[in-house]
Amino acid sequence: METPVFEEFDAASDCDCPGCRYRAGVPPHSPTGRRTMIVATATAAALGASGAAALPAAAHAPLRPGVPADDEPDTPQGARAPLHGPAGRPAPAPGTQLATISRTEIINRAKTWVAAKVPYSMTAYWSDGYRQDCSGYVSMAWKLPTNEWTGSLGTVADRITKSELQPGDILLFHNASDPQKGSHVVIFGGWTDGTRTAYTAYEQTPPNARKLATPYAYWSNSAKYLPYRYKGVAASPVSTAGGAPAAASGYPGASSFGPGANNRHVTELGRMLAARGAGRFYSSGPGPRWSEADRRATEAFQLAQGWRGREADGLPGPGTWRLLTEGRGKDVPAAATGPASHGVAGYPGRAMFRPGAENPYVTRLGERLVRKGFGRYYTTGPGPRWGEADRRAVQAFQRTQGWRGGAADGYPGPETWRRLFP
Repeated sequence: METPVFEEFDAASDCDCPGCRYRAGVPPHSPTGRRTMIVATATAAALGASGAAALPAAAHAPLRPGVPADDEPDTPQGARAPLHGPAGRPAPAPGTQLATISRTEIINRAKTWVAAKVPYSMTAYWSDGYRQDCSGYVSMAWKLPTNEWTGSLGTVADRITKSELQPGDILLFHNASDPQKGSHVVIFGGWTDGTRTAYTAYEQTPPNARKLATPYAYWSNSAKYLPYRYKGVAASPVSTAGGAPAAASGYPGASSFGPGANNRHVTELGRMLAARGAGRFYSSGPGPRWSEADRRATEAFQLAQGWRGREADGLPGPGTWRLLTEGRGKDVPAAATGPASHGVAGYPGRAMFRPGAENPYVTRLGERLVRKGFGRYYTTGPGPRWGEADRRAVQAFQRTQGWRGGAADGYPGPETWRRLFP
C-alpha cells in the first residue's frame, strides 16, 4: 500500500546535482522543461563517453521513499567512462579479465564512501577515480577497472535469486525503454532480520553515500529491481557452527569478547543481537563493556540456530559473527512474556522514547517504521539512541492515522505501538 505523504514534512532538497538544480527552476510537468532536460542529458552523456564506449546515459532512482515516482526529479547518471573521467586512462576493452574480490572487501570499500560522505554527482570523480553516482559507487565497491553504468553492470555480473543474495551483491533496476526514468542500483549489505522483508542497503544518492535499512527490493519500483552477483566475487564457505575461518568473516578474535572485554566490537555485537530479536536481554546499552546481558543475548542467538553445548556457550565465535554480520541464520524467538504498558503487549512505556533515551526498543521502533515506509527521515540507522529522525517518522505515521495536535506529537504511546505492531 502506498504510504501517504504529508507535504509539510517534505523538506526542500539540498541536492545540487544538475537534475535537481534544473528541477528547482522549472515548474512541475513543464513540457518545455522536459525537452530541455533530455537535450542536457544527451549532451552530458556524449561528453562523458569520450575515450570510452558511447552508451546512453541513465537516470538515478527516486530518492524520497513514499513519494510517487512521477513526482521525482530526473537525476541522470554518467555513461561508461575510464577511471578519473575522460582525462583518465582509457577504459579496458569489453571482456577484460575481472579481478577477484572478497565480499568482506566489497562491503569495506562501500563503507569508505559512507564514512567520507561522498557527495552525489554524475560528473564529478572521487579521489579514487570513480564517478560519484550510483553506478560509479558499485564500480568502486567491486573494484572494477572502469566506471560502469546501470546499462552495463549486468555484463560483469550474473542474475541470481532473492534467496541467493549475500553481502556484496547488488539490486539493479535498469529501465531499458527509458533510461532517464528510475534506473538505479544499490549494494546489498545483508538482511536486517529473518523475515527477509528488509535489508541493509549501501547506495550513492543525493546528497551523499549512505547506509540504510531498506524494504525489499526498494522504496519505489520494487518489482523492477533484480538481484545480481559480480562475476569476480570470491567464493566463501558458509559456516553452520562456530568454526568458520576468522579472516573470511571479519571476526575480530575471541579476545575481543568475554569477561573484562571493553571495546567497540562488544557494542557492535550487542547492536546486531538486538536487531535479531535479543534486545530484551539489555536493560541499557548495548555498550562497549562485556556483560552478562551480552552473554545471554549471544547464547539465545546460538540456541536459535540449533547449536548446543560449546557451540552455544554465549561467547561469539567466527560462525556466530559471520551469521550476524551477513544477516543470515534464524532470529531469536520472541519471549513468552514481555513488557506491557497500558494493556498493550510489548509496549515498554513512554520513558523509552524521550530525548536522551538509548535502548533496543528505539531500534525496534525505527526498523518497524522503515518497513512501514517512513524511512526517509533516517540518514543513518535506525539505532538505539532516540533522535529527531525517530520523532519525525513516528509523527508522520501518526498523521496517516488521521491524528492531529497532541495525538501526533511524534512520541509513541500505547495506541501508536499497537498499530505499528499489531
